[in-house]
Amino acid sequence: MSDFALHPRLDADTLHVTDLPLCQVRLMNDARYSWLVLIPRRADIREVYELSADDQAQLWKEATILGKAMMAAKAGDKLNLATLGNMVPQLHLHVIVRHETDEAWPGPVWGQGRAVVYDTAQETAMRACITRCLETSGLN
Repeated sequence: MSDFALHPRLDADTLHVTDLPLCQVRLMNDARYSWLVLIPRRADIREVYELSADDQAQLWKEATILGKAMMAAKAGDKLNLATLGNMVPQLHLHVIVRHETDEAWPGPVWGQGRAVVYDTAQETAMRACITRCLETSGLN
Protein backbone atom coordinates (compact mmCIF):
# COMPACT_ATOMS: atom_id res chain seq x y z
CA MET A 1 0.00 0.00 0.00
CA SER A 2 3.00 2.32 0.27
CA ASP A 3 2.83 3.18 -3.45
CA PHE A 4 -0.79 4.34 -3.20
CA ALA A 5 -1.29 7.91 -4.39
CA LEU A 6 -4.60 9.73 -4.58
CA HIS A 7 -5.58 11.17 -7.95
CA PRO A 8 -5.48 15.01 -7.81
CA ARG A 9 -9.14 15.34 -8.86
CA LEU A 10 -10.29 13.08 -6.02
CA ASP A 11 -8.12 15.06 -3.65
CA ALA A 12 -9.65 18.34 -4.85
CA ASP A 13 -13.29 17.21 -4.85
CA THR A 14 -13.43 15.17 -1.65
CA LEU A 15 -12.56 15.37 2.04
CA HIS A 16 -10.62 12.60 3.78
CA VAL A 17 -12.63 10.89 6.51
CA THR A 18 -10.80 7.72 7.51
CA ASP A 19 -9.07 4.59 6.26
CA LEU A 20 -10.72 1.18 6.34
CA PRO A 21 -8.81 -2.08 5.90
CA LEU A 22 -8.75 -1.61 2.11
CA CYS A 23 -10.21 1.75 1.21
CA GLN A 24 -9.71 5.36 1.99
CA VAL A 25 -13.12 6.83 2.80
CA ARG A 26 -13.69 10.32 1.44
CA LEU A 27 -16.68 12.62 1.57
CA MET A 28 -17.68 14.25 -1.70
CA ASN A 29 -17.62 17.97 -0.96
CA ASP A 30 -21.21 18.50 -2.06
CA ALA A 31 -23.69 18.99 0.78
CA ARG A 32 -26.68 18.30 -1.50
CA TYR A 33 -26.08 14.56 -1.21
CA SER A 34 -24.88 12.01 1.35
CA TRP A 35 -22.06 10.92 -0.95
CA LEU A 36 -18.99 8.95 -0.01
CA VAL A 37 -16.17 7.76 -2.22
CA LEU A 38 -14.18 4.61 -1.41
CA ILE A 39 -10.72 4.41 -2.95
CA PRO A 40 -8.81 1.14 -2.62
CA ARG A 41 -5.34 1.92 -1.31
CA ARG A 42 -3.60 0.03 -4.10
CA ALA A 43 -1.24 1.53 -6.65
CA ASP A 44 -2.15 1.88 -10.31
CA ILE A 45 -5.58 0.23 -10.17
CA ARG A 46 -8.17 1.40 -12.69
CA GLU A 47 -10.71 -1.43 -12.73
CA VAL A 48 -12.25 -3.72 -10.12
CA TYR A 49 -10.97 -6.82 -11.94
CA GLU A 50 -7.39 -5.61 -11.40
CA LEU A 51 -7.81 -6.13 -7.66
CA SER A 52 -7.07 -9.51 -6.15
CA ALA A 53 -10.09 -11.67 -5.38
CA ASP A 54 -9.66 -10.91 -1.67
CA ASP A 55 -9.51 -7.17 -2.35
CA GLN A 56 -12.60 -7.37 -4.56
CA ALA A 57 -14.49 -9.04 -1.74
CA GLN A 58 -13.21 -6.49 0.77
CA LEU A 59 -14.21 -3.57 -1.47
CA TRP A 60 -17.74 -4.93 -1.77
CA LYS A 61 -17.88 -5.62 1.97
CA GLU A 62 -16.79 -2.08 2.86
CA ALA A 63 -19.18 -0.48 0.35
CA THR A 64 -22.25 -2.50 1.28
CA ILE A 65 -21.79 -2.38 5.05
CA LEU A 66 -21.07 1.35 5.06
CA GLY A 67 -23.85 1.96 2.54
CA LYS A 68 -26.38 0.08 4.68
CA ALA A 69 -25.38 2.05 7.78
CA MET A 70 -25.59 5.36 5.89
CA MET A 71 -29.01 4.44 4.46
CA ALA A 72 -30.31 3.90 7.99
CA ALA A 73 -28.69 7.05 9.37
CA LYS A 74 -29.89 9.25 6.51
CA ALA A 75 -33.28 7.56 5.96
CA GLY A 76 -32.46 7.04 2.30
CA ASP A 77 -34.81 5.89 -0.42
CA LYS A 78 -32.13 4.23 -2.58
CA LEU A 79 -28.46 3.39 -2.29
CA ASN A 80 -26.38 4.02 -5.42
CA LEU A 81 -23.05 2.18 -5.74
CA ALA A 82 -21.06 3.01 -8.85
CA THR A 83 -17.61 2.92 -10.41
CA LEU A 84 -17.47 5.16 -13.44
CA GLY A 85 -13.95 6.49 -13.84
CA ASN A 86 -14.61 8.42 -17.03
CA MET A 87 -13.14 11.61 -15.55
CA VAL A 88 -10.82 10.04 -12.95
CA PRO A 89 -9.11 6.82 -14.02
CA GLN A 90 -8.12 5.73 -10.49
CA LEU A 91 -10.52 3.07 -9.21
CA HIS A 92 -13.02 4.62 -6.84
CA LEU A 93 -16.47 3.51 -5.76
CA HIS A 94 -19.25 6.02 -5.16
CA VAL A 95 -21.57 5.26 -2.24
CA ILE A 96 -24.50 7.66 -2.50
CA VAL A 97 -27.61 7.70 -0.32
CA ARG A 98 -30.40 9.03 -2.52
CA HIS A 99 -33.69 10.63 -1.58
CA GLU A 100 -36.72 11.02 -3.80
CA THR A 101 -36.65 14.69 -2.81
CA ASP A 102 -33.04 15.32 -3.88
CA GLU A 103 -32.29 17.73 -6.70
CA ALA A 104 -31.25 15.08 -9.20
CA TRP A 105 -33.87 12.39 -8.48
CA PRO A 106 -34.50 10.07 -10.27
CA GLY A 107 -31.50 10.75 -12.51
CA PRO A 108 -27.82 10.44 -11.65
CA VAL A 109 -26.13 13.00 -9.41
CA TRP A 110 -23.30 13.62 -11.89
CA GLY A 111 -23.47 16.89 -13.79
CA GLN A 112 -26.54 18.16 -11.94
CA GLY A 113 -26.13 21.81 -10.98
CA ARG A 114 -23.18 23.06 -9.01
CA ALA A 115 -21.76 21.42 -5.93
CA VAL A 116 -22.66 23.09 -2.66
CA VAL A 117 -19.54 22.79 -0.52
CA TYR A 118 -19.98 21.87 3.12
CA ASP A 119 -19.82 24.69 5.61
CA THR A 120 -18.02 23.92 8.86
CA ALA A 121 -21.16 22.90 10.78
CA GLN A 122 -22.45 20.68 7.96
CA GLU A 123 -19.07 19.00 7.53
CA THR A 124 -18.75 18.38 11.28
CA ALA A 125 -22.23 16.85 11.40
CA MET A 126 -21.60 14.64 8.38
CA ARG A 127 -18.26 13.44 9.74
CA ALA A 128 -19.96 12.57 13.04
CA CYS A 129 -22.66 10.66 11.15
CA ILE A 130 -20.06 8.70 9.17
CA THR A 131 -18.09 7.95 12.35
CA ARG A 132 -21.25 6.62 14.05
CA CYS A 133 -22.03 4.50 10.99
CA LEU A 134 -18.54 3.04 11.01
CA GLU A 135 -18.70 2.31 14.73
CA THR A 136 -22.08 0.57 14.51
CA SER A 137 -21.09 -1.37 11.38
CA GLY A 138 -17.89 -2.76 12.88
CA LEU A 139 -15.82 -1.77 9.83
CA ASN A 140 -13.14 0.15 11.70
